[in-house]
Amino acid sequence: MIVKTRAVVLRETKYRDQSKLCTLFTREFGKLTVILKGGRNPKSRLCGIFTAGNLLDCVIYRKSEREVQLLSDASLLACPMLPGADMERFGALYRIIDMVNQSTERDEKNLQLFALLETALRELCRERGNFPLLYLWFLLRFISILGFEPELRRCVFSGRDIREALQKVPAGELLFIMNPGGLALPGSAPAGGSNARRLTPETAALLISLSTMAPSALGESTASPTDTELLSALLQDYCSLHLEQGGRGRNRSIVNQILMK
Repeated sequence: MIVKTRAVVLRETKYRDQSKLCTLFTREFGKLTVILKGGRNPKSRLCGIFTAGNLLDCVIYRKSEREVQLLSDASLLACPMLPGADMERFGALYRIIDMVNQSTERDEKNLQLFALLETALRELCRERGNFPLLYLWFLLRFISILGFEPELRRCVFSGRDIREALQKVPAGELLFIMNPGGLALPGSAPAGGSNARRLTPETAALLISLSTMAPSALGESTASPTDTELLSALLQDYCSLHLEQGGRGRNRSIVNQILMK
C-alpha cells in the first residue's frame, strides 16, 4: 500500500553499493525502517536529504508484515543543521533524536511525541537560539508524554503551593524528589536516601518556568549556564530512572550513556 507520512530521520546506515537504510519516526506509523535504493548516488534526488534530524514528507510502499519498507519519494521540510553546525545546536539535536530512537519501539505510534519532536526540530532551525535550554524544554515534555510528569506546582508531600514558598526557602533546602517525582519543601520529605536532590530557589524557578514556557521564548531566557547544567543532570537522571521502571526493557546504564553524550 502506498502511504504518505511526515517523518524525522533518526538514523542512517550505508547499505550495499549506493543504497541506504534509514530509521524514521513517522507521524502516522511510529518508528519504522526504510530502504532508499540508490539513495547515496549523487545523481539521486534523495541523496543528502536523509540525514539524522531532518524533517521530511515521505511516500512509502508499506506492508505491515515487512520489517524494512521501501521508500518511493520524499521532500525536505526542515534541516536543523543548515543555519550553522555549531556544537550547542548539534549537541541538542543529537540528544533529542537519540532519546526518541532509544525509547520507542517499531510501529509504536505516538502523535504527542511526534508533535513535540517536530516542534523541537523547527526551533533548532532558528539561526540563533538557546539550544541547551531547548533540550531541557524538550526533555521535560518528553518525560511527561511517557507518563512520568513531575509535580512542579505543589509540594509532593504537603501539597503546599511551591511558587508562594519559593521566596522564603533558604538556598539549597528545596528538594526535587526522584520518585514519585516533583518538588518538595524543606521538612516535608522523609529523611535519608538518594531519592532527593537539593535545588536553589533560582534553579527551581527555572524548572517551573520551563514547564509552561513557549519554545519561541527560550531565546529570551536569562537562565544562567550553571542552572541549565544542574537541571540537565537532574532531568537526565530522572528520565533514566523512570524509563527503567517503566518496563520498556531499557538498561539504565545504556540510557545514561545516551543522555550524557
